Amino acid sequence: MRLDELLFGHAVRRPRHTALVCGKRRVSYEEFAEKTISASKQKRVGERIPIPLPNGIEFVEREYAAWAAGAAVVPINTRLSQREIEFILADIEAPFKSAADDCLILYTSGTTGYPKGAVNTHANVIVQNVEHHVAAWGISEDDVFLATTPLAHRAGVGRLVNALGLGGTLVIMEKFDAAEALALVERERVTVAGFPPTVIRMLLPSIRSNPETCASLRRVIVSTEAFPVPLMREVSALLPKVEFYSVYGMSEAAVTSASLAEQLARPGTAGKPLPGVEVKIAEDGELLVRGENAVMKGYFNRPEENAEAFRGGWFHTGDVARMDAGGYLYIVDRKKDMVVTGGYNVYSKELEHVLVQHPGIADAAVVGVPDELYGEAVAAFVQLRPGARLSPEGVIEHCRARLAAYKKPRHVVFVDSLPRNSLGKVLKSELRKRGVQ
Repeated sequence: MRLDELLFGHAVRRPRHTALVCGKRRVSYEEFAEKTISASKQKRVGERIPIPLPNGIEFVEREYAAWAAGAAVVPINTRLSQREIEFILADIEAPFKSAADDCLILYTSGTTGYPKGAVNTHANVIVQNVEHHVAAWGISEDDVFLATTPLAHRAGVGRLVNALGLGGTLVIMEKFDAAEALALVERERVTVAGFPPTVIRMLLPSIRSNPETCASLRRVIVSTEAFPVPLMREVSALLPKVEFYSVYGMSEAAVTSASLAEQLARPGTAGKPLPGVEVKIAEDGELLVRGENAVMKGYFNRPEENAEAFRGGWFHTGDVARMDAGGYLYIVDRKKDMVVTGGYNVYSKELEHVLVQHPGIADAAVVGVPDELYGEAVAAFVQLRPGARLSPEGVIEHCRARLAAYKKPRHVVFVDSLPRNSLGKVLKSELRKRGVQ
């Protein structure tokens, strides 16, 4: 089954049902299918078609036209720098065609190096975003989905395929604005929304003053970063009828989902593996994943990286993880973000989780910096909440009371904001370069 075939099926079954909403424009499944068939005649099987467009109906129409022609789509986030965009455009100009079942080539964020294109087939995309999510979240064709993140990003792909794979309605935000997001939820009677933690923080003041704007919501999907427990508790108390699900995955694979109850009962958990997903913890703590259509086909035109990533029949995620006796997974850190200080391993995510529990800390990132005595020292870059007053010693004492002594930061640097890439991920390489002087 292919995404374009699902679209044509919906057009026959419910032709007048609204498929897409963006601004003042509304598109039915019948109109969407007709436009797709017409535009697909300009594409060729095996082409790789870049789509460097902002969020909007045209973005989605171009995707489906490419798929109907048997081409692969390369979504390009317009928030990337010109250098990053040029790299992707040059990278996909390989002297061979893509396979007809190739659906999306999603380029990784490149926080640790040049980005790689994760090739996902139609089966990958449908299994991960339709079958898995129907089973985990109880979503259906009757839902109205709101996409607040770029459609070129993994999270945006999720909401797009949730909606159009099932035959529901996708409401697209051209550009995120907190007030407009809540207005759309209320006006379009949105039932399922994708809200990263950063977005939830932006929405909180309005939700506090008028939670009724979210009366139609029944599911909120939280992705792209960990869902801090204090934020989780506050927003779920304000919206008690909404079920919050955190998802852990990447451009290469869909791995776990966790309900609100599971996250509150087991703080820090990423949940249990999705149906059909197998996981294993390697001897060095790295999380390995496999499962039919749960993992990408491979990196585009990267034979050496593929050989390394798929050693022993498992996809090596690069994340360090642990699993409890109940089968719940916990993402401890990225392997490259682990700090080795005086022979001890300090996982940045564990310390970051403790830091943001302080009522005066809005955000934090932890990296290792060179140290003559210990090899590396733990450095915490801390963003305070408005009006908060906190000393480095106060931050260190907060951590000392909750973690082993060797895990506390040796350096605390207060920053106005953390550097992030166009997808919202913290650029730890910049923090390492900045140092602690």
